[in-house]
Amino acid sequence: MRFVRVVAAAAVAAFVGFAGAAHAGSHGDPAKGKKVYNKCKACHSLTQEKNKVGPHLVGIVGRKVGSVEGFKYSKALKKAGEEGMVWTEENLAAWLKAPKKFLPGNRMAFAGLRKEDQIRDVIAYMKNPN
Repeated sequence: MRFVRVVAAAAVAAFVGFAGAAHAGSHGDPAKGKKVYNKCKACHSLTQEKNKVGPHLVGIVGRKVGSVEGFKYSKALKKAGEEGMVWTEENLAAWLKAPKKFLPGNRMAFAGLRKEDQIRDVIAYMKNPN
C-alpha cells in the first residue's frame, strides 16, 4: 500500500511540474516575436496608427475585428466584427496559423506561421512592442 502512495505522489509531482513548465512556456518571448514580426511589418504598423497594405496593429489584442478607421476590410472581416468577434490571443493564434482557414473570404495574402512557439512569440511582441 505504501508503494502505491509513493508512486501516486511521484506521478502527481511530475504532472504538476510538467503543467507548470508548459504554462510558463505558453506566454511567448517578445524578443523572439520581434524577429518573427519582420514577416508582418511590410504590410502592418505596430507602433503607429497608420494603415499600410493592411490595417495598423496598435492595440490589436482586445480590439474588435475589422474596426480600424480608414481601412477597407474584406466582407468576411467586416461581418466578423459586426457579429462581435474580438482579437483575443486565441483568435490571433488561430489567424496567424492559417488566416484563410480561420476566416474564409479574407484578403490577407499571408499563408500563416507553422510553428506554435513563433505564434506565441509574435503575439507577446504585438502586446508590448516597446
